[in-house]
Amino acid sequence: MDELIDRLAAKAGFDRAVAEKTVGAILGFLRKEGPADHVQALIDKIPGAETAIKTAGSGGGLASMFGGGVMALGAKLMGFGLGMGDIKTVSRELFRFGRDQIGADGMNAIIAETPGLSQFA
Repeated sequence: MDELIDRLAAKAGFDRAVAEKTVGAILGFLRKEGPADHVQALIDKIPGAETAIKTAGSGGGLASMFGGGVMALGAKLMGFGLGMGDIKTVSRELFRFGRDQIGADGMNAIIAETPGLSQFA
């Protein structure tokens, strides 16, 4: 997890706490919306992922207005202080990291099978 957090914080230019909440929120979203087997394989490869998912929380606030899906995730990430450019940067970096962990086929399946996610790939 530390490697991923450091990569995201450096790439997007925000602090580690925001990077960790961001990763947790994205992984939580993927767990809910993505292909379970591939997402769990990714989560299993990231030490501390479960803690990050719990730390990111289940939502509320502006995100709850969107109900669910990628729009709610975007609202949640914006609530952490990320702009649209930051979200794309973080997503692309997380996808690169995922490909390193579970291979291109696994990560590509997550991207293809999670509604709305391909726009960030």
